[in-house]
Amino acid sequence: MLAGLFATGLRSGLITLYGIKNCDTVKKARQWLDLHGVEYRFHDFRLDGLEPQTVAGWLDELGWQDLVNRRSTSWKALDEATREGMDNSSALAAIMAQPTLIKRPLLDTGHERFTGFTAASYQAIFSKHTL
Repeated sequence: MLAGLFATGLRSGLITLYGIKNCDTVKKARQWLDLHGVEYRFHDFRLDGLEPQTVAGWLDELGWQDLVNRRSTSWKALDEATREGMDNSSALAAIMAQPTLIKRPLLDTGHERFTGFTAASYQAIFSKHTL
């Protein structure tokens, strides 16, 4: 179990998991975090909203290609010109209008941000954050 890592590693309260509560992948990530004793705050961006400066920071760090889920129905619902012309600036406007464009979940460790979930990726993320 990774629970012991967080007493000396990541301070509880710094970890935030962003997503929507009914997303299957978000549910799997939350279950993994709970099973491994990771304290985190869940931010449902449908209910809790998003700040433009937060999303802009994610775009600067990750780029729109990693932040936007191009397999989502929200992406497919965008007109072709919007999809073809997507960049960080237009992605910000699109995400603020339709937060479900974000690849879920988005994990903020306080040091780095990661999108998507697999058990192996979370194991690697939390294993390296043992400072």
